Amino acid sequence: MPSLGVNTAIIENGEILLTRRVDFEVWCLPGGGVDPGESLAQAAVRETYEETGLEVVLTHLVGIYSRPAWIDGGLHVVVFLGRPVGGRLQPQPDEVLEARFFHQDQLPGEMLFGHHQRIQDAFNGVSGVAWAQNAQWLFEPGITRQELYQQRESSGLSPAEFYLQYVGRPAPEGDRLEVSGSEG
Repeated sequence: MPSLGVNTAIIENGEILLTRRVDFEVWCLPGGGVDPGESLAQAAVRETYEETGLEVVLTHLVGIYSRPAWIDGGLHVVVFLGRPVGGRLQPQPDEVLEARFFHQDQLPGEMLFGHHQRIQDAFNGVSGVAWAQNAQWLFEPGITRQELYQQRESSGLSPAEFYLQYVGRPAPEGDRLEVSGSEG
């Protein structure tokens, strides 16, 4: 069964907010899974607050980013642009090592697969795109997150190295823009 997730792109003063994940120590947009009974927008607002401490208002839909051949039937992520309206930047220690703003020309190298495109689209004011972001899934179908973390621990690699070598690998066919959307 495909999974559904959300990300929020928060851009202030020409910089975008990224979080560095605890599990793989790579950078990404704030976000996560959609809970039962929750809309996509509600999930984006909740996940942003939980991970960063910032209360946000969503201003528009950036796009939909799909990994059709990813874990158990695929992963589909809806990305929103948002702006802070309250709270204070305070990463959640269970999921986030740090959170900070980056200029578009100074993004970190170790990032979650597919997030470079999402960030570029947000900076460009894109609205309504759909991307197939093809990544290789090198693990057995049905592997649990805990089993994946056990493999990470026994690999002898740093969490980021393990992620980049085994989890965040682009597929040979690369990404494909499926709906061009518009630039604002």
